[in-house]
Amino acid sequence: MEQHYKLAPDGSLFPKPKFRAVARKIRWPAFGVLMIYIVTLSIFPGFIAEDLPSKLLKDWYPVLLITIYNVADFTGKSLTAIYVLQSIKKATWGCILRLVFYPLFAACLNGPKWLETEVPVAILTSMLGVTNGYLTSVLMILAPMAVSVSEAELSAIAMVVFLGIGLVGGTVIGWFWII
Repeated sequence: MEQHYKLAPDGSLFPKPKFRAVARKIRWPAFGVLMIYIVTLSIFPGFIAEDLPSKLLKDWYPVLLITIYNVADFTGKSLTAIYVLQSIKKATWGCILRLVFYPLFAACLNGPKWLETEVPVAILTSMLGVTNGYLTSVLMILAPMAVSVSEAELSAIAMVVFLGIGLVGGTVIGWFWII
């Protein structure tokens, strides 16, 4: 970060960016990352590992769902090597739209019989993983690009702070699925 604090043309140092000012500039990608991990960790792994029965796969069902999630998450992260959404607004809306996973997973637990089978849950788990991986990567790529070069590193740090808050928030909310 120090390499960005070179002398201005008049000989003075450029001021160091302030965390709050940079966080304010990237509030939408930061909010998106926060939402991603609140939604993901409030559903996965607690709900997937504890609440879903399978007569066919028995005890292997949670293991299979966790594997599906992890492969899908890796796939979502890898998709940014092919295509990166260039709109922070669209990516943030994608994060907000992930709230639809709550009623969908709840329907798999208490809904129609055809939704309580293994296939719909596996598909939803896969979608949860792909959107988690892809949207996280997109927002982590776009946030530092949305600010000046001197603020880029601090914006990445702010994104990690909001990711951490999302991890904690999602974990706490995840206990409600288990209870």
